[in-house]
Amino acid sequence: MSADFVFGIHAVSALFERAPEDVLELFILKDKDDQRLQPLLKFARDFGVSVQYCNRRALDEKVNGAQHQGVVARARAQQSGNEQDLARIIAEQSSPFILILDGITDPHNLGAILRSADAAGVHAVVAAKDRSVKVTPVVRKVACGAAEVVPFITVTNLARTIRELKDAGIWVVGAAGETDTTIYQTKLNGPLAIALGAEGDGLRRLTRELCDSLMKIPMFGSVSSLNVSVATGICLFEAVRQRQ
Repeated sequence: MSADFVFGIHAVSALFERAPEDVLELFILKDKDDQRLQPLLKFARDFGVSVQYCNRRALDEKVNGAQHQGVVARARAQQSGNEQDLARIIAEQSSPFILILDGITDPHNLGAILRSADAAGVHAVVAAKDRSVKVTPVVRKVACGAAEVVPFITVTNLARTIRELKDAGIWVVGAAGETDTTIYQTKLNGPLAIALGAEGDGLRRLTRELCDSLMKIPMFGSVSSLNVSVATGICLFEAVRQRQ
């Protein structure tokens, strides 16, 4: 069985709250006096999870020196969904709301995107299996629990999946700076998929061509582009505004 080390107080708390059956072992920094640890220790007792008290070096080694706040959990590795899972999710929703990620490679960006997707009520996040970051321990920490609840679907052929979404009656809108149409001029209600591209490069040519329409975030300052996780949040919540 493959396992991840999930670290950080918020990430481990969310894991216990949303998927306690996935927690295999809990590691706590020895002599750490932090009241925020008490709920975690109670969760561990309630679910029969063993607790080990470790020195800082041992915890640092488990997470390759990442900022763990004195809390590390060994948990079952996060499993991505597939094309069949996506089809089931779409069938269950009267107005599906899907996020498509085209080549996102930074785990911090993916974690932030999953957090925004959860807050916006996105039904599934779709990414290609190749040339894209997977749900890693860093993604889970940054997502603060969203990685445990937002379905993350990896597909073999993103172009084919976009065509299937369109065949299912879902309007696919891509974020691209070269269009003149802003997000405020774009129809973002009804069955919808929003596609965003890689950091720096944006959507690939074929992905742009497959979109039903393109939109951009209007920019008024000297900065020409936004971080992809920030851009995702802006696009998703304009869709939320329209869908309400």
